[in-house]
Amino acid sequence: MLQEKRSERSRTHILDAALILFSHRGYGATSVQDIADAASVSKGNVYHHFADKESIFRELLDQYFAAMSRPDFPFNRALATGTFPENLEELGRATRHVVEKYRAHVALIYVDVVEFDGSHIRKFYEDMSQRFDHFMKETGIETELRSKLAEGLSPISAVMLATRILFNYFSVEILFGVKDHFGKDTDEAVREIARILRHGMLREGQPVASRAAARAPRRTPAAGRKRPATRKPR
Repeated sequence: MLQEKRSERSRTHILDAALILFSHRGYGATSVQDIADAASVSKGNVYHHFADKESIFRELLDQYFAAMSRPDFPFNRALATGTFPENLEELGRATRHVVEKYRAHVALIYVDVVEFDGSHIRKFYEDMSQRFDHFMKETGIETELRSKLAEGLSPISAVMLATRILFNYFSVEILFGVKDHFGKDTDEAVREIARILRHGMLREGQPVASRAAARAPRRTPAAGRKRPATRKPR
């Protein structure tokens, strides 16, 4: 039993060390020996727990994806216990907490895109709409939201759009270190994002011109210039 605990502790140290190294250096610039040194274990111990370096990388991404699927995940809890879209500000606060807590794991998504062409995360994002569909049906959000949305709009699309916007905002702020990148403090920016998502951008009653109509130049005769007379056929 003691040996099992030691083995599990070594595995945890390896993962924790690899998470820091991968998220700061990238995958290619981190060796198995680097991970072993940072975890204070032998290189052989690393290979005892993991077949290769990529197995460690996959395991770290799976940690984050598994956390995102749990009911107690801060964003899921806020979505399930609140009333969407009235609770968008609360979802913003939950998103900030998630990105701060899982900052290194979120960074691995960018590492995967750059160094693996997104091969490890592609399946997760391909299945995202299905997971939202299951979650919303299970919690009863979908039925309630469908009665609020404009005709023809999908509850899944509405929630996923809000989710992606909020996670993108806080990824830029926390991972990239760009504070107040909307030109205002975070709370004010989230309130404005929530307002746009709930009510749109235009004033109430403002007609939405089609793109073609908006781009078409207005042709008006120049002032004082007479239109040429149409010559009648002889």
